[in-house]
Amino acid sequence: MKVEQNKNAAAPLITGVLVLAVSYAVLRYHVVGPVPWKDFPFFILNKGFSLAAFVLIACNFGFGPLRNIGVRVPESWLAARKAVGMTGFLLVLIHALMSFLLFKPAVYGNFFSQDGTLTLFAGLSMLTGVLAFVVLWAYNLSFQTFLREDKAFISLITSRRFLLVAFILGGAHLLFMGYEGWMKPGRWHGGLPPISLVAFAVFAMAYIVNLFGRE
Repeated sequence: MKVEQNKNAAAPLITGVLVLAVSYAVLRYHVVGPVPWKDFPFFILNKGFSLAAFVLIACNFGFGPLRNIGVRVPESWLAARKAVGMTGFLLVLIHALMSFLLFKPAVYGNFFSQDGTLTLFAGLSMLTGVLAFVVLWAYNLSFQTFLREDKAFISLITSRRFLLVAFILGGAHLLFMGYEGWMKPGRWHGGLPPISLVAFAVFAMAYIVNLFGRE
């Protein structure tokens, strides 16, 4: 008699993404980079959490469209989408709170002008980040039982157009935040791409998959 396999792979997916994301942050900034280990509990974990959040949200949005374009996606991954997406949203919230506490010229000097105000691209990054967070929050509301009867709301929030807008806002946030560092590979710690660039690449792939695979 065969033992029924676990049909929800949320736990291993979430754990695996978190471990890989935080490990990459540690490798890039501590092992081959100049950041001291005292900054691990907040500065580096924030970067790892942000990368994990983007990857998990991309998985949540991308598994279904991947299947639609003919890529074999395990049923256990499809069943994990709700938990993966909600975990990604929670990590975005954690990232936003941690970034708010860290957001000062001493930490993010390139985001500030000499007079202490935000640069143009820093302001655009913050704006698109806030808008992306609101869109993700609205999307997560679609999972709430008390809203299930509102068919118009559910139809809008889960529509192809709405989710593509979410991707554009998330990608814009990453672009405005990190594009200057992306253009200077000679300054990449150990030759490793910035976390914002890695996250942008993941989002770009997820956007393309959703563009062609979401009904």
